[in-house]
Amino acid sequence: MQQVAIGIDLGGTQVRAALVDEQGRILARLAEPTDALAGPDRVLAQICGLTDRLLAASNPASVVGVGVSAPGPLDTVAGIATDIPTLSGFVDFPLKAELQKRFPFSVDLENDAIAAAIGEWQFGIGKGLDNLVYVTVSTGIGGGVISDGRVVRGRKGMAAHVGHMSVVPNGEPCPCGNRGCFEAYGSGPAFARRAQMRAMESRETTLGGAIDSRSVFAAARNGDRLANQLIDEEAEILGRGFTSLIHIFSPDIIVMGGGLSHEFDRLQPGIQAYISQWAMPAFKDVKVMLAALDQNSGLIGAAALAFLAEDVARP
Repeated sequence: MQQVAIGIDLGGTQVRAALVDEQGRILARLAEPTDALAGPDRVLAQICGLTDRLLAASNPASVVGVGVSAPGPLDTVAGIATDIPTLSGFVDFPLKAELQKRFPFSVDLENDAIAAAIGEWQFGIGKGLDNLVYVTVSTGIGGGVISDGRVVRGRKGMAAHVGHMSVVPNGEPCPCGNRGCFEAYGSGPAFARRAQMRAMESRETTLGGAIDSRSVFAAARNGDRLANQLIDEEAEILGRGFTSLIHIFSPDIIVMGGGLSHEFDRLQPGIQAYISQWAMPAFKDVKVMLAALDQNSGLIGAAALAFLAEDVARP
């Protein structure tokens, strides 16, 4: 009998649901825009509606459980969304309990970046490894860690908020309220802000108007000197953060996902060069790898939660 898990990826922009088999293959998938301002009841109704449609269309033989990936901060031990800034009303909200009321299957809840780390570890570029650090570089910077073949969750299940380690004393303000965080310098919006400011100061660039990450990489491909310099600086910033993570966790690999990973081929040489130069000798050979599951790392990782829980439950 084929066993499947339901993976839910709850984001501020989209709610996605998928049926995933034991090999990490997506058998069916649905998505719709998140009604982010309508409150928890509406968002949970969206999750249940997508799941009902998936099950009705696919009629799977055996569902082992539901895994839910959501942005943090989450207290996954208590099952509480402590404060999801992109979703209205998700403050001290008992997300796991409320979902469990609505599903006949067991529900597991995980921070989105940790879920993505699990996905890459179980079914992606990190399959077969015991130690990896996953870093998503997108609107923010998040992370997940697998160490000695175990998921690192820490107190309240809130480990690996890697975007909020300080990299510059009293530096740029970060959305978390601190200053000088890795996210405040290495995220996609931080990269775009830096490009905007530098373009205003330069007369020798094609960059102008509303600048985002994509426009900087496009200009670089066309030979724009400033754009290429900005990308090299971004690679150095990421390399600095990744080097710190390598020293702390001693992973086999660093896995990079998120929006900026779509330009991995351009960023990776600079990131790797920084690691080769500044990591301690024993760590210089740690490679930075592209997430194999792309935008599905968190969705497949969420489903993997159900399979992992099933394995633990088996006698």
